[in-house]
Amino acid sequence: MLLLLVLFVILATALSVQYATYLDTSNALTTQQPHPLQNTHYFASKSTLLNTIFLKRAWAWTSAVSFAHLFTSPVCTYRARRIAQYMLATCCWLLVAQGIGGPSLIEHVAIATGGQCVLHLPPPHLYIILPNFYCRERIRVSFLSHSHLLPAPLTIIPAQASDETWSSIPRIRNGHDISGHIFLLTLSIMVLFDHLTATARRKWTLAHMVGVMASAALLLTWLVAVGTTSLYFHSPLEKISGLCE
Repeated sequence: MLLLLVLFVILATALSVQYATYLDTSNALTTQQPHPLQNTHYFASKSTLLNTIFLKRAWAWTSAVSFAHLFTSPVCTYRARRIAQYMLATCCWLLVAQGIGGPSLIEHVAIATGGQCVLHLPPPHLYIILPNFYCRERIRVSFLSHSHLLPAPLTIIPAQASDETWSSIPRIRNGHDISGHIFLLTLSIMVLFDHLTATARRKWTLAHMVGVMASAALLLTWLVAVGTTSLYFHSPLEKISGLCE
């Protein structure tokens, strides 16, 4: 499965380069913009059901389906080993993509490669650079709480370009942004595939059959998500590094 996944990502990434379909989401100038192809390519839109319902909560979905598969499977299918494997995968996800008590590994790499703490302002999609402290601590910035950081014309409330209810958390941009989606989807696919192979030749109860069907359906969903991410988002090197992570 891993070899097939690697070939799949490389092929989709090569196609994204050949046909110029990808959006560089680590670039502060383009990351907030809609994908140029979203009106003609459904999966190029960030508002698809695949992205808003599944990808935004990818590990929660993987966890729920993993539990359904694990705790309905026969005891003789290395259940303890697979639970330990799931826990290890969860720790990897937290360390690499979420950070434990600080920036994630992905954010550390982005900063080390020239990344800056960027705060995107309301339309027309302006942004300012803040000290990295604001990104490291994930501090929410608003017109009311941090007016001293913002350009003077935007701090006059009410103003046409601003909203007193607006607030946002700055993000690291302009560095090498390892594709967290590719990393997490690869991790999820391998966990689900291991569950499926562990019970493939066992006798299933009705409850376990439901767990198997849910695992297979989610694995296929993640494969589609890997393809869409590889075709439409992140630079080629960021996708490959996400796969290798």
